[in-house]
Formats: sequence, structure tokens, C-alpha cells
Amino acid sequence: MTNTEVPTLSLLDGNTIPQLGLGTFLMQGETCESIVAEALAVGYRHIDTAMVYQNEEEVGRAIAASGIARDDLFVTTKLANTEQTDPIGGFERSLDRLGLDGVDLYLLHWPLPKRDTALPAWEGIVKIAESGRARSIGVCNFEIEHLEQIIDATGVVPAVNQIELHPENQRKELVDYCTERGIIIESWGPLAQGKSDLLSREAVLAAAEAHGKTPGQIVLRWHVERGAVVIPKTQTPSRLTENAAIFDFALSPAEHQAIDELESATNYGPDPRSYDG
Repeated sequence: MTNTEVPTLSLLDGNTIPQLGLGTFLMQGETCESIVAEALAVGYRHIDTAMVYQNEEEVGRAIAASGIARDDLFVTTKLANTEQTDPIGGFERSLDRLGLDGVDLYLLHWPLPKRDTALPAWEGIVKIAESGRARSIGVCNFEIEHLEQIIDATGVVPAVNQIELHPENQRKELVDYCTERGIIIESWGPLAQGKSDLLSREAVLAAAEAHGKTPGQIVLRWHVERGAVVIPKTQTPSRLTENAAIFDFALSPAEHQAIDELESATNYGPDPRSYDG
């Protein structure tokens, strides 16, 4: 795998984002540092972390040890829920842990509607973008009403909305809303977090057999062909290469339709409208 094999998508602010990255949720300590280092060694250039993951220091160490030029990397981190009242301070603390002068994408992690802190947090993130220390800014887990609140109040449209998305929960209304406004969808939990039988469903298995790919590769390919960024996580080095080998084939319209029909509006993560964690 080389970086040139991973397509990039254009963001509404004029920047670009690699369509495949490594997610680091639930990775900590030496395991996280080792996996990030291995990912960078095999060609990944997009790493996704967050303050709440408690692994920014490990991600930063792996980046520093890689010898890869900073301009060749795309680093994402996120503002923690506990820091929504101090977004600039939270951002600076993340930079300190990462050992970086700036990030490529800074995301507001949750809307937290019960707390009503998302708007002032977003206003702070806009200031961070204006400072140049975050090249692009966006949100995670924002439903339409949450997006409308911050866009109407600030006039600043997030470049990215990172949401739980997989064939069993395709979020069509939200995806259409974002697409109409130029907001790139980034799929977290793209393989349903291993909490379902998604990878053993007939539509997925049939496409895997037809293309000589694994079921996981089929689902990741389904995401990228729909125009999403995918950030699968793995703690298995061999899976890094497998997850990246999705750009040398294409699903047929019939295969897409069969996978689309797996929609069941099933969410395996928290509900953004009620989550207050």
C-alpha cells in the first residue's frame, strides 16, 4: 500500500481528506502506539484520535518516530465533552499531547443537547480554524437539528460529520442533508463494530466470493463508493493491509442494491439526541 493508492475527497474549505484512515477508539498504551506505527509503515497517512480515547500521546509518539513529513499526514482529533466550555484550552491540550503544532481536522465530538454547550463550543472551534492551527473543522454524531443550530448561528458549515454508519443504519435523510451542503460523511463503526452478523449476510458473502475479497473489504468498499470516508480500527497488524486493499475493484449496481437492502435502522452506539456522556 502506498499513500497514492488512497483517493482523497475535497472538503468545502478547499482542503482534502484521505478516504481511508485508521480509527484508534479503544486503543491505548503500547498497543496503540505499535498499531499506529505499523499503519504508518504500511502506507496509512490518515490517523483519527480523540481526547476521550486517552491515546493522543501514543499517536503523537508513533507519528514522531515514523519520520514521515508532517505535510504528508492527515491527523484528526476531537474536543471532549468535558471541554466543551473551554474549546480553545481543550484543543491546546490535545496539541500538547500529540506533540504537534496543529491538526488537519478538529471535530466537536458530540452535540450534547441536554447541556446546550455545542454552539459555544463550535464558536470556539471556528476561532481555532481562523488561527490556522486546525486546517479543517467539523463535528461528530450531529443530527440535522444539531447541524442547523450551529450553521444558522455562525454561518460556518462543518467540513465533516463523523457518524455511525453501516449497511444496517444508512442514515439516508442525514446523509442527503449533509451532501446537499457539501459536508463530507465520515463513517465510524463502518463494520457495525462487530456487534451484528453483518459480515455473514448473504449479500456481503456473495459479493466477497465474486470479487475474491473478504466480507469486511466488501463493506468498506460499499462505504467508499457511496462517497464516505472510512476509519476502521483494528489491533491486528495483518488487518491493516486487508482494510486498505479496497481500491482495486468495484461493486456492481446489483451488489450495491443487495447491501443497501440490509438497512434496518439499527444503531449500535449511543443516540446523539439523548447521549449526555
